[in-house]
Amino acid sequence: MTTQVILLNGGSSAGKSGIARCLQTVLPDPWLVFGIDSLVDALPPELQGTDGGIEFAEDGGVRVGADFRALEAAWMEGLAATARAGARIVVDDVFLGGAASQERWRKALAGLDVLWVGVRCDAEVAAARETARGDRTQGMAAAQADLVHHGVSYDLEVDTTHTESLMCARGIAARVR
Repeated sequence: MTTQVILLNGGSSAGKSGIARCLQTVLPDPWLVFGIDSLVDALPPELQGTDGGIEFAEDGGVRVGADFRALEAAWMEGLAATARAGARIVVDDVFLGGAASQERWRKALAGLDVLWVGVRCDAEVAAARETARGDRTQGMAAAQADLVHHGVSYDLEVDTTHTESLMCARGIAARVR
């Protein structure tokens, strides 16, 4: 079977978005990139910072409510439908629920050939990137560095602590069928 979806999971500022962009340049076929940040940005204002939506705490924690979960489920099904329609996609996500998050994706992507990729980065390095970016709640990178990988199984793991996004992307591309 041919790989239809590459799913990148890692904490904030781990390097997923950079890897996704590099994958688009190193893979021979066109691949679409979809990231959880785009879903969050697409939410109406009333679901940002509320109990039913998504809330970013001052300590870097993230809480999601039922309204967010419902929209996230629709987003996941939409991306799965895009892959089933013939597009090859890269998903950039943050599994805040660890194994439970992966299970939601497994259900949505049932029947598709998925390459599960863990994107790791040392918490201190990710925190420094977070500070340099300036568009993230401080503490999010450190809080998520290990949390998002709990109970998650991967086909491949990359570590961006000392490895550039392009090299990680090449390693991932070598596993694509």
